[in-house]
Amino acid sequence: MKYFSTRSGSERVSAAEAIIRGLAPDGGLYVPESIPCLSPDDFAELCELDYRERAARVMAPFLGEFTPEEVRGLCEAAYGDNFDCAEIAPVRFIDETTAYLELWHGPTSAFKDMALQMLPRLLTASLKKRAVEKGVCILVATSGDTGKAALEGFAGVPGTRIMVFYPRDGVSDVQRLQMVTQEGDNVCVCAVEGNFDDAQSGVKRIFSDAAFAEELRRRGWFLSSANSINWGRLLPQIAYYVSAYCDVVNSGLIIPGESVNFCVPTGNFGNILAGWIAKRMGLPVDRFICASNENNVLTDFINTGVYNRRREFHLTNSPSMDILVSSNLERLLYFLTGDPEKTAGWMRGLGEEGGYDVGEEVLAKIQADFSSGFCTSEGALAEIARVWAEHGYLIDTHTAVASAVLSAYRCATGDETPTLVVSTASPYKFCSAVLSALGTPAGAPGHELIGRLEGITRTKAPAKLSGLGEKPVRFTSCVAPEDMAAAVDGFIG
Repeated sequence: MKYFSTRSGSERVSAAEAIIRGLAPDGGLYVPESIPCLSPDDFAELCELDYRERAARVMAPFLGEFTPEEVRGLCEAAYGDNFDCAEIAPVRFIDETTAYLELWHGPTSAFKDMALQMLPRLLTASLKKRAVEKGVCILVATSGDTGKAALEGFAGVPGTRIMVFYPRDGVSDVQRLQMVTQEGDNVCVCAVEGNFDDAQSGVKRIFSDAAFAEELRRRGWFLSSANSINWGRLLPQIAYYVSAYCDVVNSGLIIPGESVNFCVPTGNFGNILAGWIAKRMGLPVDRFICASNENNVLTDFINTGVYNRRREFHLTNSPSMDILVSSNLERLLYFLTGDPEKTAGWMRGLGEEGGYDVGEEVLAKIQADFSSGFCTSEGALAEIARVWAEHGYLIDTHTAVASAVLSAYRCATGDETPTLVVSTASPYKFCSAVLSALGTPAGAPGHELIGRLEGITRTKAPAKLSGLGEKPVRFTSCVAPEDMAAAVDGFIG
């Protein structure tokens, strides 16, 4: 399996090379030259396996340089005792047509662990495959969860360093504490003045700076990414859609081959794109319902075909979705058109003019698979309260956005297809908002509210979140977006 850029089909590279590079030299994202297919017999076999085996079977065809045994070993190492649930990504049913796919049982209590416990292992294995002797510095822009998950995955990994940038006022108190208290000699965390898009654009500028890259090479280092622009980050996410479907079949709710829907809270479009790729592999999915918060650029795009980031930016109680530039949409546009010139043109339009229009033909292809909606912060709080009152099930603000959008979608369409709401974070990462939703004033920093939420709901917080307030803060720096490269330079030394 070879990979090439969404903006140029001229250079083919191996999976290992695509994972090592992260971003293509022309600024595009790597995509596989084909998408492998899973047959009904394959799904029947997958239903009999545990999560690790399912993930290995899904990922192996995309990783041509790796043997199936090597991929299985990577999955066994990535999904082990570091998860607090034996099923790794369990499906919880609240009624006969609705389930929540819990992706937050990893070490940082967010869905990013599903990929970022795998990526460091994939990257180090890829470096060995390619006999790369230079050190790799991982750069990450985060809207909240990716940063901590990447830090946790790469901390202490030989031959690597990782630097995470987060918007100074754009993450929850618990998310910030998780990052700035991170242990490890090879890690660094820095706030950025501005929002997530400022941080993400800054990282992309660093990657496209040829002179800076050459200077790092001279010093024995190169850059790579742990954001979902890296194919090695996106690939493991495909697996949990396949695994979730198998669990629904095994529950008896549907028969093999019957379709389901997925409702996905997303800002950068990587999570929902992984599901769509699983559908291209043969997963029986009817609709992907794209759920946004007030930063509803994706809702408008899916409804109109016009992407316009020139709009007011909102700080919400679902901060991991506070994004106006959805990087992984580029991969979808390439997959739907097969045209790198068009894709590159749209991305130029986004950078230079703030938007683009894909036209009626491409829009029709998008709407064949995707529906969309958005939910306000107030609506998310109301949904947390409703789900708790009606089902005794506790959800975070991001999951609540998707849950509310699903309800609105069903009211508008009458579609009662069994649907999995993708639950992306533990409610304990957003204690203040969840307590407010349940009618309890917060009035304290997030980490001090964990015990209060436990007492009110009689649920248990993930162990790694409970001790956050006792950990020393290690990182306090804040830089302007234009100074991010200098911060990286100083970190590498």
